[in-house]
Amino acid sequence: MPKAKGKNRRRKFGYNVNRKRLNRNARRKAAPKIECSHIRHAWDRSKSVQQNLAEMGLAMDPNRAVPFRRKVTAMDVDVSKEKKPNKIVRKPYVLNDLEEEASLPEKKGNTLSRDLIDYVRYMVENHGENYKAMARDEKNYYQDTPKQIKSKINVYKRFYPEEFQSFIDSLKNKMEVE
Repeated sequence: MPKAKGKNRRRKFGYNVNRKRLNRNARRKAAPKIECSHIRHAWDRSKSVQQNLAEMGLAMDPNRAVPFRRKVTAMDVDVSKEKKPNKIVRKPYVLNDLEEEASLPEKKGNTLSRDLIDYVRYMVENHGENYKAMARDEKNYYQDTPKQIKSKINVYKRFYPEEFQSFIDSLKNKMEVE
């Protein structure tokens, strides 16, 4: 049988790599990579993940933090009266900062390309709502079907409703002048 081609053929053995040192480093407790800056600044590397999160008022397992409520029966009433001790939150500022950040309004990052906007404006300007004529137009480079063109126009309407309305009004004004 022939040898495997491709990836394995190009792979070379690293003679200079010290594998003992790599294994020793891999065994060492690695700190988790933290994306949130508020948590990263309050993190204590000498403590475990659960201890750090408990100090910040966060939970590692949401299922344990918010217990599932069962139907209460007469037998369970005595057990439910016992209160569990509340955990002490030593770093409440982290939780407050996260709540403030979450309450900020979400910024829309979606925009349409300038080419698509120009294409839609050209089609509406020349053909109005005749999608079949738009599909036969010479500027329809990608050979969009009438339904595809209609969906592109609807996307433009959804992203820029005020701009589209002002564009339609200007077209009506042009028609009245002519």
